[in-house]
Amino acid sequence: MMTNKKVDPLKVLLADDGSEHARAAIELLGDLPLTPKCQITALRVFTPLQAAEHAKLEAALEQTCDLLRNKGLRAAPELLLGYPAEKIVEYADEHHPDLIVLGAKGLRATLGILLGGVAQQVVEYVCCPVLIVRAPYRKLRRILLATDGSPYSQRAVEFLGRFPLPAGADVRVMHVLPPPPFPVIVSEVGYVGPPLVQPLPFLEESIAQRAKEEQEGQAWLKRAVKTLRASGIAAMSVLRRGDAATEIIEYVKEQQVDLIVTGSRGLSRIKAWLLGSVSRKLVHYSGCSVLIVKGPEPSEEV
Repeated sequence: MMTNKKVDPLKVLLADDGSEHARAAIELLGDLPLTPKCQITALRVFTPLQAAEHAKLEAALEQTCDLLRNKGLRAAPELLLGYPAEKIVEYADEHHPDLIVLGAKGLRATLGILLGGVAQQVVEYVCCPVLIVRAPYRKLRRILLATDGSPYSQRAVEFLGRFPLPAGADVRVMHVLPPPPFPVIVSEVGYVGPPLVQPLPFLEESIAQRAKEEQEGQAWLKRAVKTLRASGIAAMSVLRRGDAATEIIEYVKEQQVDLIVTGSRGLSRIKAWLLGSVSRKLVHYSGCSVLIVKGPEPSEEV
């Protein structure tokens, strides 16, 4: 739940393509308690093949800004010629927004896919937080922050502490412990039947390791909850064991979570696909909106 929380003004880049998911992103932004000093740039990119539709696209973009202005927000249009993912990344590199907001799928997304190509490229290649919004939008009632105790997760905790969540939002912090040991396959020499599966014995070192993992997990959760509380957010902690992405996605379905918040590595210019396997799975398969908090690599931070 929310308590008295100070919200800093954000510089937001909204990628708008007129799709159902972009409309959901606009609705979500309209529900956030953004300060009057918050500046939203509504960016629409049109390809050379759409050049004849310039006036129509310009009018549609102005309608998007009007929707935001009607919510009391400052919004300015930006219409660029090029290819969407490339131009969004270039614009972010040049203007350094605090947050990029875009829909999970565009107008031409194949039916059934969970993430469109533009959203996928943007979330991989920008170095700032990205909020991927999925339609239909049903308010932000329950927020789940996934943490693994890494510096990237701590960055996500701190960003959420500054993020303008709606009043009454139910915030939970989740950590997933490593899966338990798997059974081992034991077959005697000369045995020709099916493999004999025997469980691993819970030796003292195994029990001690599990206890240590639980202790560390609880410590990370306590630290995250304390940081959020200092920012005016009262959060509860959740500890599970298993495959991280699977456990988080199952919890999202069970608890009807509206937004996952998670940290991820920033993009090094000499490397690609640095989002991280867990974060990537959450973006692709969670079925709800996801906020990926990215920033420079620790060695690159000033």
